[in-house]
Amino acid sequence: MRLVDSKVIALIEDDFEDLEHWYPVLRLQEEGATVDITGKEAEKVYTGKYGVPATSSVALKDIKADDYDAILVPGGWAPDKLRRYPEVIDLVKDMDKARKPIGQICHAGWVLISADILNGRNVTSTPGIKDDMKNAGADWHDEPVIIDGHIVSSRRPPDLPSYMKAFIDKLAGQ
Repeated sequence: MRLVDSKVIALIEDDFEDLEHWYPVLRLQEEGATVDITGKEAEKVYTGKYGVPATSSVALKDIKADDYDAILVPGGWAPDKLRRYPEVIDLVKDMDKARKPIGQICHAGWVLISADILNGRNVTSTPGIKDDMKNAGADWHDEPVIIDGHIVSSRRPPDLPSYMKAFIDKLAGQ
């Protein structure tokens, strides 16, 4: 249990990709991390693309980057909603400025694009937003996982084992 003292924000909104939320949350918890599922409202049930629910434990307005060690952005259609919340953009910018691990998979790159933190960074995502990532100044690669400093990016659900190994290693300081 390498992450016993770690606190992680797991952003949530309706239409998240079920595996891209739950697999990372459960892997982090297995490593001992505290994971706060964070949505626009606390104690709200959000529904994934395939119907799997997730209940937020904390509201965005109550989160401060200084209190956390890392942040995860799920894929699915949730990122298109999440990036519209100023609180999410501020959190991602603050985590980036502090060089804390930022995990993004699939369509989650949209949130990092809106936070304007991808210029000159090596990343991957679902190929469906490759042009968006490149237009934001990122160097896009078609690889299961890309680590660029504190940003860990991945493409899609089949890449989850590689993604979470890299993210957990980064959070553990390895």
